[in-house]
Amino acid sequence: MMAETDEIICQQSVSLQYHHPLCVSKQLEEKDLFDVQTDSCTITTAESAETAVSIDILASEMVLSCSTCIQTTTVIEKTRIDKSFPTIRSGSHTDMGPRRCNEDEHLRIDDLSACLGSHYRWPIPSAFYAVFDGHGGANAASFLKNNVMRFFFEYDAFPEISNVDDSFLKELEGSHRRAFLLADQALAEECSVDSYCGTTAITALVLGSHLLVSNAGDCRAVLCRKGVAVQMSRDHRPTCLLEKKRVEDLGGFIEYGYLNGELAVTRALGDWYMKDPSGSASPLTAEPEVKHILLTDDDEFLIIGCDGIWDVMTSQDAITIVRQELRMHDDPQECARELVRQALTRDTSDNLTAIVVCFNSRDEREAMPSRRPRLRCLNLSEEALNKLRSLLESN
Repeated sequence: MMAETDEIICQQSVSLQYHHPLCVSKQLEEKDLFDVQTDSCTITTAESAETAVSIDILASEMVLSCSTCIQTTTVIEKTRIDKSFPTIRSGSHTDMGPRRCNEDEHLRIDDLSACLGSHYRWPIPSAFYAVFDGHGGANAASFLKNNVMRFFFEYDAFPEISNVDDSFLKELEGSHRRAFLLADQALAEECSVDSYCGTTAITALVLGSHLLVSNAGDCRAVLCRKGVAVQMSRDHRPTCLLEKKRVEDLGGFIEYGYLNGELAVTRALGDWYMKDPSGSASPLTAEPEVKHILLTDDDEFLIIGCDGIWDVMTSQDAITIVRQELRMHDDPQECARELVRQALTRDTSDNLTAIVVCFNSRDEREAMPSRRPRLRCLNLSEEALNKLRSLLESN
């Protein structure tokens, strides 16, 4: 077992250049908050602010069960009460587990505006996260990680921000679907990626108080709302009845729990040996499901993980582990590490990757009531008072 934990703390500024049409470069100073997972290490140009999320769970709260049927697009209209926007910070960890190599890739950007440069200077907090769980080799996942910014944020793909209203959010959801499909087509044309190689993908975009999660495959995003797990994505597996029906309607079949008897997921990017080159609908699709919510003051953190995590623990298990860790040391990086460690102790059989995104800072944490000893007044009988008085007088 080998853990990928290499981290380089850069004291100098870092310059990043994306290829056309994105074509943006940005000098990042030490105060910028920007973290990118590379092939062999993590580059960090800022110290993460110390924060914590600590909210007591009432005994009367019920744990939400994870439904296998969620709307493709769901909007929960509930405004943040005490503040306009969340405070964002994150941590991540990956491990190859019992496999011979790690085919997972992931990306963490806590300040998306600083990353993209002046063309995307948004007047609201912005962040972007992604997990790619490769299969049939790591090439497809690596290709997506290296090109994801181009697919999602090139000028003609991402809607221009003037006001984050319903019209913009609808455009944003459409642009994310197009990004997944563009990335899938690029894999078909990329000579370094074999047609038998593919990857699942999940992304999370934070714009102010808006959270948008897009998913194709069996990675999962789970939101912690006052200690309760709120599932932000659906696992696209042959065991899902909605996916099974979609596959069969398009001429596919499920055999021994696998799509066409070969693949353990029903949505993925790449795997072009199972897709129609003409671009027509096929049982295996790269089209994501998109879910959008408005973050509230009750929303503490988001977990994004590959199926190696969820194969051995429930969404609520993961939320409980991370919440307890945050109470102890308030470090999302250590939370992600502990989540992976817990999955390893539960005998997972896959690679492991976890990202933990916190939405609150230490100053915003609810004040915990002080636990001072309570004093009680005791009523003594007349006889006891006389004995006590005699004892004191004798001394």
